[in-house]
Amino acid sequence: MEQSISNSGWRNNKWIRAAIPALLLHCSIGTVYCWSIFSQEVADYIGHSKSATEWAFSFAIFFLGMSAAFLGNIVEKDIHKSSLIATICFAAGMFLTGVFIRYGGMHKGSPVALIGIYLSYGLIMGIGLGTGYLSPVKTLMLWFQDRKGLATGLAVAGFGAAKAIASPIMQSMLTGLGEGGIYKMFMILAVVYCVMMFVGHLLLAKPAGWVEPQDKSQKPKIMQVLKTKPITNYIGIWLMFYINITCGLALISQEKSIVKCIGLVGAAGIISTISSLFNAGGRLGFSAWADTMKDRNTIYKLIFILSIAFTALVMITGGIRNGSGNPMLIFLVLALIFVVNAGYGGGFSNVPTLLSDHYGMGSISAIHGITLSAWAFAGLTGNQVATYIVNHTGAFDKEVVDALGNVSMVNPVGYQNVLIFTLALYIIAFLLSLVLVKKTK
Repeated sequence: MEQSISNSGWRNNKWIRAAIPALLLHCSIGTVYCWSIFSQEVADYIGHSKSATEWAFSFAIFFLGMSAAFLGNIVEKDIHKSSLIATICFAAGMFLTGVFIRYGGMHKGSPVALIGIYLSYGLIMGIGLGTGYLSPVKTLMLWFQDRKGLATGLAVAGFGAAKAIASPIMQSMLTGLGEGGIYKMFMILAVVYCVMMFVGHLLLAKPAGWVEPQDKSQKPKIMQVLKTKPITNYIGIWLMFYINITCGLALISQEKSIVKCIGLVGAAGIISTISSLFNAGGRLGFSAWADTMKDRNTIYKLIFILSIAFTALVMITGGIRNGSGNPMLIFLVLALIFVVNAGYGGGFSNVPTLLSDHYGMGSISAIHGITLSAWAFAGLTGNQVATYIVNHTGAFDKEVVDALGNVSMVNPVGYQNVLIFTLALYIIAFLLSLVLVKKTK
């Protein structure tokens, strides 16, 4: 039986025992999305190309999804063990990333430094990401059973908002720490996030009165649970989730360059922050909205319709290619960026509640974990496919100059062509939501 929690005071407060620890965990691990901010600095410091260092982020997302898939049963059985694993792995991975960056600075071009970063930021941090992402979700749904979407949206919004919160802090640290600031930043933040996550680990608890099955042998296997509905139902949910992440990563990975293309070089940082807020807002807003609906899958249909509409508008008008100096096209491109970010976030926050509506709460952590494998594969395909399209279509023939006078070349046609890829996938996802994912009764 689950250990009983006192019915008095803070020990039985859903905000202290679920919401706050979830935010502490997710606001820490969500900083994985900050990699794009300093990947160039890492590359320059260790003497490798930016494209080589970007694989660290792809590996982190891959191992996030795979660790969630394989460790979901641990989360199901013991959230204290899983949240402690998350704390140790995330903080250790971040600290070791700093160690290998420092080594790379002392041995320019060393493959040891690059492999060390892949293992630290990718594998070790990835395990922390997967277990940390899953640990609070079921607990939140148990505490907020009447508003499950709002609860999970609140926590997952912390994951989305982490970049907006941490970005300016990291930028100031890179400047203020002087020589070697890039590796010092990782080491300092590793300690900060370790403290935050450990506090979250200590506070996190399921509500008093919640009883786990005493005889684990009587608990149905995951496949038995999934087969309570036609298996195509789950396949549809998995594919919708995968496509939404793939399209989101494809556009978000090119966001900074797209903003440069439409003549907003000086506002790139502000736009990145706003898009992060849309990401977080989509996680909270779409999931809270879904609480009012009979069928949560309706939210995915709305996300795909909005994404298709704005992607098509920018494609038809050639917004990225022709946007510079045209206020209407600039508005359309920015609207596309913000809508995709909101839909990307909303897709994450609605998955656990959609799964619980279809398959119940009994094995939700394990089922949610397996579903996050879609995130793992999307992490290896979304930004990589977008980069391939940009590098192999069009040409880097447009020169842009930032406020510091730095000159860079962008490929308007290539970024525009990425939209062909995402539009096709969004249409497929919408059809899947209509055909395969059945209404809950």
